[in-house]
Amino acid sequence: MRVVDTSAWIEWIVGSPLGETLAQELPRNEQWVVPTIVQYELSRWLSREMSDAVAARAIAFSTELVVAPLTTDIATKAAAYAKVHGLATADAIIFATAKDARADLLTCDAHFAKLPRVVYIAKGTP
Repeated sequence: MRVVDTSAWIEWIVGSPLGETLAQELPRNEQWVVPTIVQYELSRWLSREMSDAVAARAIAFSTELVVAPLTTDIATKAAAYAKVHGLATADAIIFATAKDARADLLTCDAHFAKLPRVVYIAKGTP
């Protein structure tokens, strides 16, 4: 199982060189866990940066994956991870969702780089 962070989604959607590298790391649909907070962040970014058609396709695709809603258990664990690892709210929820799903986390955001079970591909990586 693998959670794909919003940063990796965005690079993949825009087709950047980093996005092409990340594409090789994307899991099969049945192994791809999407926290609902990632759907929120994607919707917000897509509505600002992309056409309505692209936004609709991306969100529709996300619903074909393993959608992980924010539960009370994940929320309380996220609060603890935020405190221990100094994560922002959304990042703590994403990390907690990955841990809850026993998944690793694919990201290009450096603040996740040293956390356990993180596959970090740095920005600037072709």
